[in-house]
Amino acid sequence: MTRFLQLFVIFMPTLAWSLEPLSATELDNITGQGGVYLSGDLTINEHGGPLNSDGPSANGYNWQTSCGPGSSDSRCGARIAVNTGDGGGWLVLDNIRGRFSFEGLTLKTRKINAGFEGDGATFNRDVFEIGLPNKLDYDDASFTIANSNQARPTDIGFQQTDVMTIDVNGAANLQGNLLIFPTGTP
Repeated sequence: MTRFLQLFVIFMPTLAWSLEPLSATELDNITGQGGVYLSGDLTINEHGGPLNSDGPSANGYNWQTSCGPGSSDSRCGARIAVNTGDGGGWLVLDNIRGRFSFEGLTLKTRKINAGFEGDGATFNRDVFEIGLPNKLDYDDASFTIANSNQARPTDIGFQQTDVMTIDVNGAANLQGNLLIFPTGTP
């Protein structure tokens, strides 16, 4: 640690003198790349979660405390519902629970103006690019893939068809990018 402090003190004057503000004109001539590099460790409902099927009580929603890996309760995990179009259907990831960790997820924009068998030149717009992390670790993770007619189980007339439930322990290696294309006219 002492050696580090000595090096810091020696090079500090050089670092301080090399940094200077740029004018607006100088900034206009600078180009670069932007983006976000993320690492995370997310645990969802490790010790239970709210039950919305019972509705609010005097103290808020009732709390489910047996949401561990063998629980048969269908309302323990988080829910993500995505509207699949103007017809009103919802693609659902339901009962998401467990531990998910990753390193190296990237988020940035990218211009598509070539490739895609000639369609890129015609498209000539920015897309949102999600760079998949190299490795995802799962610990007692599970989720259900479903479709439903409403976003929330508490909506009137809610009906859901569960397609499959996935239980995962271990690691997955990922490669590639996910591109999200805008809709509508530029």
